[in-house]
Amino acid sequence: MHDDTPPPHERGQAHETGPEGHSRRDVLRTAGAAGAGLGLTAFGPGSAGAAEPASTPAAATAEAPARQGRTMIGVPFERRSTVRVGIIGLGNRGGSMIDLFLAMPGVRVVALCDPVKDKTAKAAAKVTAAGQPSPATYTKGDHDFEKLCQRGDIDFVYAATPWDWHFEMARTAMLNGKHVGVECPVALRLDQLWELVDLSERTRRHCMQLENCCYGRNEMRVLRMAHAGKFGRLLHGAGAYNHDLRGLMFDPDYYEGPWRRLWHTRLRGDLYPNHGFGPVANYMDINRGDRVTHISSFGTPSLGLAEYRAAHMPPGDPSWKESYIESDRTISLVQTAKGRVIRLEHDVSTPHPYSRINQLGGTKGVFEDYPERIYIEPDHTDDTWGDFSKYADWDHWLWKEHADPPGGHGGMDYIMLYRLMQTMRLGLVPDFDVYDAATWTSPVPLSHLSIKAKGAPQPIPDFTRGEWRAPRGGVDSERPAEE
Repeated sequence: MHDDTPPPHERGQAHETGPEGHSRRDVLRTAGAAGAGLGLTAFGPGSAGAAEPASTPAAATAEAPARQGRTMIGVPFERRSTVRVGIIGLGNRGGSMIDLFLAMPGVRVVALCDPVKDKTAKAAAKVTAAGQPSPATYTKGDHDFEKLCQRGDIDFVYAATPWDWHFEMARTAMLNGKHVGVECPVALRLDQLWELVDLSERTRRHCMQLENCCYGRNEMRVLRMAHAGKFGRLLHGAGAYNHDLRGLMFDPDYYEGPWRRLWHTRLRGDLYPNHGFGPVANYMDINRGDRVTHISSFGTPSLGLAEYRAAHMPPGDPSWKESYIESDRTISLVQTAKGRVIRLEHDVSTPHPYSRINQLGGTKGVFEDYPERIYIEPDHTDDTWGDFSKYADWDHWLWKEHADPPGGHGGMDYIMLYRLMQTMRLGLVPDFDVYDAATWTSPVPLSHLSIKAKGAPQPIPDFTRGEWRAPRGGVDSERPAEE
């Protein structure tokens, strides 16, 4: 997760491409919006390809629908000696994460799904090379993942596909009795977020946003320090996804079609809040003693992608038919029930160094990342930033036991999966749940609504339905006694 690495969560699942380089999946997903100028249609049941939040006041209501099941807060996994995994999506993200699943103790990759047969075959070869039985493969079209989810020998479904499919795949997995982990964002609409919450509660299956940045070394160190009171009483934090993706979004091969770039023709808000929001939410115990209540968002004009296209794309390229509306930089302010403030930023279409900001401040001092630096009393008193490396003793036990983890993004991917698989094997409560997934993703539709309303605050639903008040565990976990 560094400036010199590819984007941390590039979900570029390979799939068939059609005329002008647009994938068949993209065409199907956007066909219903084609007649609406900018491709914006209202949210509603069954509108899987719709991108636009409903403009009616009810769209951003904070009122929770009636609960259909029982809370999933504090619900442990079923204990099992081996976690059997099915993977949907074997592009940039899924094709690399399979290596980490295969490196985990007590994990077996049972089934793989991707419409591109070559990618599935390559991933299957990795499974057998790791000494595991040959996995079942599902390559017959966009909906073959449904058959994977129907299998009786899978405990956990991992989805790493274009964003449009995350909700449908999570929903299908739970309806078939599987726990599910989804790459960011878990869904793109408020009604979808509520449906995932309700399904998790009804099916008694966990639905998790696999936010790897919550498991970064710095993030976990700051988390432990915050919980120990090193920053005093917490006041504010900030997180972001500021990453120049222009070249990759116009690369016809990297994303296997323009699916990510097309989202810039649909929404104006923060398309990718989870990397910045998740860690700060953990610091502040969001859904574990505090909750986020409102978001106000502001966006700049959308100029960056059009200028990049003019400078780099030849006449006749399919991208010239696109009209970009996504703000080049979105800035959001989120208020919590305890009065704290969280600032979120999103910018993937202008030149700048990579940054997730990762800031936390309280009555005793502040931490800021990119570059990492700290100033807390009584350790620092001269208005000069201190050396954060001197606080290595505060590292989480996972980082102390896995000081040099394999995989990309500085090892946080491995740490995240190791801990998730550990909780499943030992029958523990997961570090995060469907309420965290819904909360961390809610800025996607709500920031868009706020920008349309000239920054007017939008209420953030209480996905826990009042249970956020009770303190409980999370990523700042205790080392379990392995048996």
